[in-house]
Amino acid sequence: MATNTVVIGSRFAGTSVLFSILDVLASVGRDWEMLHGRPAAEPSFRCSLRTLDGTPYVDVNGRTITPEAALDAAPLPELVIVPDLHLDPGAPLPAEFELLARWIREAYDRGAMVTSVCSGSVLLGAAGLLDGQEATTHWGFAGMLGRNFPAVKVCQERILVPTGEGHRIVTAGGASAWADLMLYLIGRISGAEEARRIAKIYLIDPHCEGQLGYASLTAGRQHDDQLVADAQVWAARHYDTPSPVAAMAQRCQLTERSFLRRFKRATGQAPVDYIQTLRVEEAKHLLETTDLPIDEVSAEVGYAEPSSFRSAFRKRVGISASAYRRKWQALAVGTQ
Repeated sequence: MATNTVVIGSRFAGTSVLFSILDVLASVGRDWEMLHGRPAAEPSFRCSLRTLDGTPYVDVNGRTITPEAALDAAPLPELVIVPDLHLDPGAPLPAEFELLARWIREAYDRGAMVTSVCSGSVLLGAAGLLDGQEATTHWGFAGMLGRNFPAVKVCQERILVPTGEGHRIVTAGGASAWADLMLYLIGRISGAEEARRIAKIYLIDPHCEGQLGYASLTAGRQHDDQLVADAQVWAARHYDTPSPVAAMAQRCQLTERSFLRRFKRATGQAPVDYIQTLRVEEAKHLLETTDLPIDEVSAEVGYAEPSSFRSAFRKRVGISASAYRRKWQALAVGTQ
């Protein structure tokens, strides 16, 4: 029997992820069979695109989207999918999310599995489903999720996080992690072989290495401490100098201990971690755009010992510096 599935539409939702989800789930049991000259199997997913009131809306990309029904229409869902949402990470949540979150909570309480892609996790947070649980989201929204819902254990390095009783809550990382979520759901509901078939049809390669290799590490939280902001501006230009934290404290006319407390209170990071982050981010840029040997990249960004650089890079990015270079320089082929 097909799983009744609701994909939530919203004026904040992107276009491509929304319809990619609908397309992929509709192809389960159909497209592999078609390609191999076999009759279609019974569908595994019965999907509908729904909104609060079921009326057409203009999405964030200016396209008019016509949903199939309102959220409360029959049949009630066994699976709910919240797509990516185009939000300002520093702004309050839109007022209309209160009604969406309430509906999501009610669906979960009735027994539905509730899932999200990318920034859609904030709706699960607003529904209270992530309190005390691990969850992931796009790296650019990790701060927003943690700030609005401090009881959530945000795991921004992970692509997929199933959690809760019976793993009925699943969050996926960045927008392209919709594909990882689809393979997970198809494997769970229709079996691993069907998930492999869909991966082959759509040429989907799961992000097994996580999402740290895609993240901009310097996407920090905003604050109003002008003294710390000035220190950050100085650090952005002088992170490669010896003892930069001591120099920052001296510029601020504070003891290192006082500066550490004030910096961490404003940014959420210790100054030494912030410097490491700046160095690794610049190293990523050099690895993407130059052919400098890795030891020279290490020295360029302020590491005296290449081994320290390699360790710091892997810790923050999730893969080695050489693997990172191979990954991103592949995009330059044919562009020069």
